[in-house]
Amino acid sequence: MESALRQSDNEAKAVQKTPHRVTLDSMESKVERVEFIHPQCADYMTLAVIKMSNGYVLVGKSAPADPENFNRELGCKFAREDAMRQLWSLEGYALRERLNSP
Repeated sequence: MESALRQSDNEAKAVQKTPHRVTLDSMESKVERVEFIHPQCADYMTLAVIKMSNGYVLVGKSAPADPENFNRELGCKFAREDAMRQLWSLEGYALRERLNSP
C-alpha cells in the first residue's frame, strides 16, 4: 500500500512543469536516523524523532483518540509521516530561497 506522502509526491510529479521541486526521495536521502518513542505516561502515543544529515531534528507524533485503537506499527508510520510533512515545508522554503538568490 502506497503511503500518503508517496501518493502526494507522485501527484505533484504528474503536474510538474519545471525541474524545481522538493521530492520525497530527496528528503528521505537526508534522513540520518529515526527513533520511535512510546512515552510511559501515554504508551498509546508514538513520537518519531528524525535526525537529518545536517543535524537538524524533527519530531512527529501520532496517537489515537481511543487508546484501545492503538497499533504500534501504524503509530510509527503516522508519526514518521507527521515529521516528514514538517520537513516538506522547510525544504520548500529552502528551495524558494535558492531560487530567489542572484
